[in-house]
Amino acid sequence: MKKDDKLEIKRHSLSHLMTLAVLELYPKTGLGVGTSIENGFYQDYDLPEKISEDILPKLEKRMKELIKEEIDFVQSEVSFDEALKFYKDDPYKTELIQDVVNKGEKHASFYDSGNLHNLCKGPHVKNTSELDPKAFKLTKIAGAYWRGDEKNKMLTRIYGVAFKNKKSLNEYLLMMEEAEKRNHRKIGKEMGLFAIFSEVGQGLPIWLPNGYAMRRVLEDYMLKMEISYGYKHILTPIINKKELFEKSGHLGFYDKDMYSPLTIDDEVFYLKPMNCPAGMMVYKMQPKSYRDLPVKMGEFGTVYRYEKSGELHGLQRVRGFTQNDAHIFCTPEQLEDQFIEVFEILERFYADVGFDNYKYRLSLGDDDNTKYVGDRKDWLKAEETMRKVLKKNKVDFYEVKGEAAFYGPKLDVQAINVFGKEDSISTIQVDFNLPERFDLTYIDKDGEKKRPFVIHRALIGSFERFFAFLIEYYAGNFPLWFAPVQIKLLAVSEKHNEYCRKLAKEFQVEDIRVEVDVSDETVGKKIRNTVKEKVPYMLVIGDKEAKSNKLHVRDRGSDKVREISQADFITEIKDKIKAKIVI
Repeated sequence: MKKDDKLEIKRHSLSHLMTLAVLELYPKTGLGVGTSIENGFYQDYDLPEKISEDILPKLEKRMKELIKEEIDFVQSEVSFDEALKFYKDDPYKTELIQDVVNKGEKHASFYDSGNLHNLCKGPHVKNTSELDPKAFKLTKIAGAYWRGDEKNKMLTRIYGVAFKNKKSLNEYLLMMEEAEKRNHRKIGKEMGLFAIFSEVGQGLPIWLPNGYAMRRVLEDYMLKMEISYGYKHILTPIINKKELFEKSGHLGFYDKDMYSPLTIDDEVFYLKPMNCPAGMMVYKMQPKSYRDLPVKMGEFGTVYRYEKSGELHGLQRVRGFTQNDAHIFCTPEQLEDQFIEVFEILERFYADVGFDNYKYRLSLGDDDNTKYVGDRKDWLKAEETMRKVLKKNKVDFYEVKGEAAFYGPKLDVQAINVFGKEDSISTIQVDFNLPERFDLTYIDKDGEKKRPFVIHRALIGSFERFFAFLIEYYAGNFPLWFAPVQIKLLAVSEKHNEYCRKLAKEFQVEDIRVEVDVSDETVGKKIRNTVKEKVPYMLVIGDKEAKSNKLHVRDRGSDKVREISQADFITEIKDKIKAKIVI
């Protein structure tokens, strides 16, 4: 048994105790799915009325009472006829039983605990005395479609967390409390970075002025850096014809993640889920010689992918997003140098944004050649090249066999968010599928046609997902060079408004992002708002400041005010921006 298996069993058992407590309040509740999950458990219910999180302490108290009753968990095998009869009024369990029948099982597995006779494969603890009443907590209520399908009924999902002991639980709850303060949705709203309107559509964020200012800074930064490495950039349409996605294979491999087709002038189009197919067409425009390679083609391309509404999450999981995409077409001999260069750009970018909470995952193929496209020798060459580059750069990485995409191995940058979970934010991957499907070629030095290697490279991944990590990583205290507002000028009274506006223009001429607060709020309220907005520099302008030949500057995180000349202050800001200093 693995180290955490016993804890997983306890978590599963707690979900059953929660069901016992719920059924005491709502005896006719329909039971959806429930199981142990990372750090805890959940259960879905079809309740006769809407409930709020106010009910959680009551359910939690009853669960602790049930633990003290030392209830046994007893497994039994039940015939399918008997199981269906028992659940004749519960469409959810009836459907689950039918799934068991379709799998070829001979009996249905039930567990009895107290007065709960429940369809469940288990395993469970033998007795509730094995559970620690101080080591779990019910945390939240959410909606969940039955079986994750939006066409089905929305059920009520109750979540809980559970650990080995009270100390571990308290440590986790404290971490979650701190993480919630950094929640990118909360900070995004407070700082005016982005918004999602139901009238516009779920999963379709709108970049507000502050967020867009940050995004433009990073877009310009990445554009200039890519150009310095020899990239040329294109921009492809948001909709493409059906035939393009048939050729690329997306309509065969990826159609469930694509939106419904559009018919225009008797032709069928799709919102593009990826930038790659149109990029392949650009490469094919003219014949290529080995002398022309590598071709490095970048694109800041917006794509649309269907995500279930229950999986949408702020900027982290969206339906429309912009990728910092690029496709590199090279010879086999150039592959290593191109990986080295991409890795160099990636490391440089992360160093400049001050982001270091990530690790590398090398996702490899396995021995099942039927799962993948391309020549196995080319796969092994690409995998070994990636491995060699990582070792050469002396970075820690881990390998996961069988996690490669069907079209090629990949190197993922796994960022660790404030909740301790990791997610891919940057990807470098080799593609053996599209070069074949689009018949991409180049003429080698012997005059023969050869197939180029294609590297997909999305260093920022998507701006949306990367910003979610960036917001939470800095808790909104962004480095000066890409902070949305770098200076905030606060007018003490109406008579100081004009001077503030004049000073703001002087900063703007120097390409410094500045805002002026000329509202009717008190100075104290203006200061508190600016602190909450996490602006790097704050200048309160009253009679004294307006008449002085010095600026009175309050740095973010400090209560002290320092004096500095305007020229020196501008020089200081520009130097820090150029050096990518974090303040």
